[in-house]
Amino acid sequence: MNVQPATGTPPAAERSIALVGRPNVGKSAVFNRIAGKRIAIVFGEPGVTRDRLERDVEWGGARFRLADTGGILALDGERLPDRIDAGVVAQARAAIGGAGAVVMVVDAQEGLHPLDLEVARLLRKAGADVIVAANKADNEALDAHAADFARLGFPVFPVSALHGRGFDALMSEALRRLPPEPGTPGDPDAPDAPDGGAAPAPDKPVAVAIAGRPNCGKSSFVNRLLKTERLIVSDVPGTTRDPIDVPFEYGGRSFTLIDTAGVRREARVDTAVERYSRFRTQDALERADLVVLMLDSQRGAGLLDRQLAGMVADSGKSCVIAVNKWDLEHPSEREFLEKLAQDLPFMAHCPVVFLSAKTGFRVERVLATVAHVADAARATLPTGPLNRCLHAACEAAGGAASGRAGRPLKFYYAAQTGFNPVRIRLFVNDPGRMPASLEAFLAGALRREFDLAGVGVLLQFRARRRKDGSTAERAPAPGARGAKKANGKARPRRRRMARG
Repeated sequence: MNVQPATGTPPAAERSIALVGRPNVGKSAVFNRIAGKRIAIVFGEPGVTRDRLERDVEWGGARFRLADTGGILALDGERLPDRIDAGVVAQARAAIGGAGAVVMVVDAQEGLHPLDLEVARLLRKAGADVIVAANKADNEALDAHAADFARLGFPVFPVSALHGRGFDALMSEALRRLPPEPGTPGDPDAPDAPDGGAAPAPDKPVAVAIAGRPNCGKSSFVNRLLKTERLIVSDVPGTTRDPIDVPFEYGGRSFTLIDTAGVRREARVDTAVERYSRFRTQDALERADLVVLMLDSQRGAGLLDRQLAGMVADSGKSCVIAVNKWDLEHPSEREFLEKLAQDLPFMAHCPVVFLSAKTGFRVERVLATVAHVADAARATLPTGPLNRCLHAACEAAGGAASGRAGRPLKFYYAAQTGFNPVRIRLFVNDPGRMPASLEAFLAGALRREFDLAGVGVLLQFRARRRKDGSTAERAPAPGARGAKKANGKARPRRRRMARG
């Protein structure tokens, strides 16, 4: 199977609006205001936004793609020696080229700046359809300052991203410049709807978050998959700051790849931007269906990697472990897997793929493994085999099936209540005394029986309803990582992670 590369734009690329401008004029704040939520990091210093940040959003019932770009700080045609700054300009040009309308954001309080003239010259040269958002017009008195920007030659709309002023007029004009939405009566290429209603909505893309320490090669991996320089790659740690959503297809399925910022140890986070990036990474992990935990083959699984793996395990997310930079000097796969099983025993069920984002070695194998785990996470387990598996596992557990007070634990029956992660509700005699070690053992038995390697499995224990109608309930199990903490040290026998 071959990867279908994507450039980060939706199929109808013309129905997109790009926000451009010089640094520190409030593009990210405008982006968040239009999107209706805090997505882009907003901070009072220039250069916070670097990569092209895109989201499918809705305004007044109209759906479109919205793109936020980094601040353009170069004169037209000027070469930038800094790789990050050059990448910011390249990403902004790409957003302009794929947009149906461009909103040039300026600062109404500072007035017309020489760099504003350069941005306007770049937009005219690109042939973009442009309107100007004079941001920071927080009151009517500042609206008059917007007239200064008429020299740019584009329609000007005073707005305030802080207070939400003026956005109805701005967005009405921006949307008017976009073509009709696909499938609407105004779209000449829209297919006829079948009798009895509209066509069914397509399946939701699988959200795959790429997580890892700084400089482990996450952005290089995404660029290698997409076969384009979609993300800025630099040797400087922390180049990526906002989680970047990129759509792509593989094997006839739709995925959304989420490149996250490299997370440093919390004790070493010393700037507000890093703290915001850490929060955004946590949010990205929460909304992902599956996580690719990327490790650096030169470093192995250190303390920071264990913290990230713990976040994934505690959230119940499915996971694939990708060991990058396998083109460099490294131990054998067998030795690495044995060491990895010692460092991350609670992730021993996850498939491991050794790759090189730089050379492309085994990059597609990561996709194949991700697709397999994503399918398994949506599997419906037959009730009969499910109960037989759990009954056999409880019998095999033997003495582990005794409660903390010595009371024997009895398992009656189980039923699947959800998927992605796979949720199993087990009815027992005393859910409050279920040891964490037995929970981990049962989850492992399910993964082996139903080929759920890498799949998040959450077990919920409930008491059977008594004759008086009362029940004893318990919150969802903490998962395999919690089981390790409660059970003390890992088993002394040598274990190896499974290859992907």
